[in-house]
Amino acid sequence: MVQQGLGLDEPSPDNRLRQPLRAAFAEVAPGWRGVTDAWLATPAGEALCDAVDARVAAGAVVYPARPLRALATGGPGAVQVVILGQDPYHGPGEAEGLAFSVAPGVRIPPSLRNIHAELQRELGHAPPRHGSLAGWIGQGVLLLNTCLTVEADRPASHAKLGWQGLSDAVIGALAADAAPKVFLLWGAHAQSKQALIDERGSGRHAVLASNHPSPLSARRPPVPFMSSAPFGRADAWLRAQGRPGVDWRLD
Repeated sequence: MVQQGLGLDEPSPDNRLRQPLRAAFAEVAPGWRGVTDAWLATPAGEALCDAVDARVAAGAVVYPARPLRALATGGPGAVQVVILGQDPYHGPGEAEGLAFSVAPGVRIPPSLRNIHAELQRELGHAPPRHGSLAGWIGQGVLLLNTCLTVEADRPASHAKLGWQGLSDAVIGALAADAAPKVFLLWGAHAQSKQALIDERGSGRHAVLASNHPSPLSARRPPVPFMSSAPFGRADAWLRAQGRPGVDWRLD
């Protein structure tokens, strides 16, 4: 398949999951392994791996190739900002294991276009010509989906396979960590995690909530994503806590 991404015809990256899901966990960084290894050893972890592998064996096209990429670097203490998504993009070549992000050359999805637009409105950063948010990772931005796999053209198709247990364990570890963080919760699904953050975080973190950046909700009440100024507010709060903050420019 060819994507009309940057004004050029470019082949979509092959982002299908081809390895057993247990093997994908080997990519997790040492700072996260205590969380992921403990969960993987549970009956829920075993059941999830079996369920995803069974779908691939049955011929389903499952994305992305690197489901655990968001946890491939750092650990809870290195995280400054958590951007919480729901599940991966379900089109060919799109999902790359980072919430809201697509590889350079892939058509920029509508939600990500709204993220770019809010960055420009709030901070004056011109929208980049690519859709990758990977440049934020080295500054301690965790781009985490609560469900880490999906089937082609079937949004939320793996939402009930058990990923919520792992994402809750990761979010709980982040909230329990002493280093102050900002949780950007966009949409009702992400906001459903606020009770867990409050319970484990004991008030040490900031939560900035708004509607999802999807065109269906980005400008609607009660808290439109557009004009919510999440990026500058997050950076200012982090710096007030003595943390480095985030340079949100993507080029």
